[in-house]
Amino acid sequence: MTLLDILAARGVIERSEIDALAERARASGDLDAALADQGVSTEQILSAKSELFGIPLQTLEGREVPFEILKHVPEESASYYHFVPIGVRDGALEVGLTDPDSIEARDAVNFIASRLGIPYKLYLISPQDFERVRESYKGLSGEVTKALSDLEGELSGGEVEVGVEPPAAAPGGAETQIVEEAPVTKIVATILHYATDGDASDIHIEHMGEEVRVRFRVDGVLNTSLTLPRKVHAALVTRIKILSNLRLDEKRKPQDGRFSARIEGRRIDFRVSTFPSYYGEKVVMRILDTAKGVKPLAEMGLSERNLALIRAALARPYGLILISGPTGSGKSTTLYAMLNEIDREKFNVLSLEDPVEYNIPGMSQSQIRPEIGYTFATGLRHTLRQDPDIIMVGEIRDKETAQLAVQAALTGHLVFSTIHTNNAVGVVPRLLDMGVDPFLLPPTLILAIAQRLVQLICPRSGKTLPVDGSIRAQIEKEFSDLPETHRREVSIPKEVLVVAPTPECPKGTRGRTAVFEVLTMDKPLEHVILKEPVEAAVLGVARSQGMLTMKEDAMQKAFRKEIPWEEVNKL
Repeated sequence: MTLLDILAARGVIERSEIDALAERARASGDLDAALADQGVSTEQILSAKSELFGIPLQTLEGREVPFEILKHVPEESASYYHFVPIGVRDGALEVGLTDPDSIEARDAVNFIASRLGIPYKLYLISPQDFERVRESYKGLSGEVTKALSDLEGELSGGEVEVGVEPPAAAPGGAETQIVEEAPVTKIVATILHYATDGDASDIHIEHMGEEVRVRFRVDGVLNTSLTLPRKVHAALVTRIKILSNLRLDEKRKPQDGRFSARIEGRRIDFRVSTFPSYYGEKVVMRILDTAKGVKPLAEMGLSERNLALIRAALARPYGLILISGPTGSGKSTTLYAMLNEIDREKFNVLSLEDPVEYNIPGMSQSQIRPEIGYTFATGLRHTLRQDPDIIMVGEIRDKETAQLAVQAALTGHLVFSTIHTNNAVGVVPRLLDMGVDPFLLPPTLILAIAQRLVQLICPRSGKTLPVDGSIRAQIEKEFSDLPETHRREVSIPKEVLVVAPTPECPKGTRGRTAVFEVLTMDKPLEHVILKEPVEAAVLGVARSQGMLTMKEDAMQKAFRKEIPWEEVNKL
């Protein structure tokens, strides 16, 4: 008995049409589309499938699935396998799927249910119902849908802006009241909730012309999580500006601010940046979960050699330690991890930050405010009057800050900072380019670190890839310029892992770790800096030290099956 036979038996199609429909389905690969072209309704197709596979049909129209139910199945699994949790009844998880013929989807449901330790029952649902439930993962729950409806009602008079004037300008505080009590408050709260619950690092809200797009950055990748009507954009931005204490009437210039919120009992800090764009202001919010705290240095993904070099540098009484990498590469996290290793009871530790991302007990942290003339350079001058032992400067951006940081290191202080270069060996020519005298670097610069973030492979996932042919040649070429003593320490395995989806982890990756390269100052490097301070010469000395590049560090993590091989090729 086939689906076409059932439809013919019910009189939905003629038996004479079965062969032609079967042929069309084989050609297109989509029987449902062929039946729809024949005039068969979705309800008739679903009813026939229910009979064929022995799975009850479930209609979800007008029914909302609470987030507590959705938590049973990860969003990525639901999207990949086209099934969603729809309820829990009599201790069993009810799962709605769109393709009962998919063995892969059934295996995935069985796997997830066994991991949860609860039985399950399958239901057949329409593709429309599936999409509706899937949207609930993205924040459009019943509460938000109602709030959005209410807000659109308030804005139905046209493209008006709610509360765009400063609160003081509104007589009797009316404008403030509109904003504070508007349904947009619920929408913003839901966006923040879902972003933090989904371990997002950033929230992007941008006007695209016809709609407002909300994207979350998870594991370094941006994904669209919500689309909202364009009418709500002004109210959404206004609400965020009020929370961040930004000027509501300023839309021509970028603004920066921050606010804190308590979400599920955790205090979460949000760093806010607005940016004027063609259709309206774009808002980006960096999520700083203070409850997670600072990672220990030993858990940062450092190799034994690199960890030993960093800890040796931390034990020095003075000098300059610099971390390099692009925005979002985890430089601040590494800085905080290093500062967390220092005895802040014994030493006076001060920091200049923009912004202060995490509060470190026992350390005086100061927020830089360039708009009032309080820059890294001016802050560093004042810091030196505070009897410091250790100083952390958020970023070396200009000649003045670079020279002051070097002078501070030269006068008996241990100085930490970040700098923008492509790699660790690029730190030396970068400082020289900023106007630091070459003879000042050897006695001050003790460590230069470069880092990037790479994706971790999911536990119990991944597909093996033999290390032979071009892959082995690539590895041997990468390590070829290492001295023999260091090259012997590199153990090349017979196989590595590449990304492969599993029912529990459809993307094959989850979370990130850092890869590092660490350059230390020694006599040969001092000689190069004074005689020929170009990147190639610095690299030659660094390799003779046994320094591994970030790509080689990633290779070693791939050898240990911590990251997929694809991440190596991205560096």
